[in-house]
Parts: sequence; structure tokens; C-alpha cells
Amino acid sequence: MNTLEIEWRHLDVQGSTCERCADTGGAVRDTVAALAEECGPKGVNVVLRETRLTQREIEDSNLILFNGVPLEQILHNAAASESHCASCGDLTGKADTACRTVDYCGQSFEAIPGHLIRRAACAVARCC
Repeated sequence: MNTLEIEWRHLDVQGSTCERCADTGGAVRDTVAALAEECGPKGVNVVLRETRLTQREIEDSNLILFNGVPLEQILHNAAASESHCASCGDLTGKADTACRTVDYCGQSFEAIPGHLIRRAACAVARCC
């Protein structure tokens, strides 16, 4: 059986993360659950790994990797970016804090939606 590891990295400050990362986390969990049911019978084990980051690692917050490869490297017309994140600022105590975003086909996503996560997973695992 092949394995597709989906890793979600996010800021964690005393058990809390920013709003956009929390939304991404929900989408990742839902998508992984659906993919596990769909891909398991096809010989692909889909697993989620959650990596909690410190404030020193915030540049990697809201990053999703598929077998070690970032989502934006898998999807054509995608790029990583960042934007001001008031929620991260509240958690870190730094007003000028930025959080990672993904630009895809002319649209910027602060929280990574399930359809982009699924698209990248399917491109890597070829089970959906």
C-alpha cells in the first residue's frame, strides 16, 4: 500500500492558532478524512501529520505539504505569498505579523480551501 502524507504546519501559541490557520486546519482534516475513505480501497493510505510551530517559525505557518512537497509546487498557477494577519498579531503580540497565503489562478486564499487541498492530493496520489 502506498502512503500519501499530508502535513499541515501552523503557529501554535499555548494551544491556539490564528483564525486563517484554524480554517485551513478544518479543511485539511475534512479533506483527509474524505480522501482516506476514497483512496484506501485503491491502495493509498492517506495520513495527516500536524506540525505545531513556534513564533520563530511563523514563516512556515499555514503550509501544507504532500509527501514533503508544498501545495503551491504541485498546483500549476499557484504561488505562496503572505499578508497581514491580525489574528497572528494577537497571538504573538506583534502588530505587524504576516501569515502565509496561497495565490491560485488569480485568487488569493488566506485559509486554504478543501478543493485546493484535494486537487493537490489527487495530483500526487492519483487515487481520486
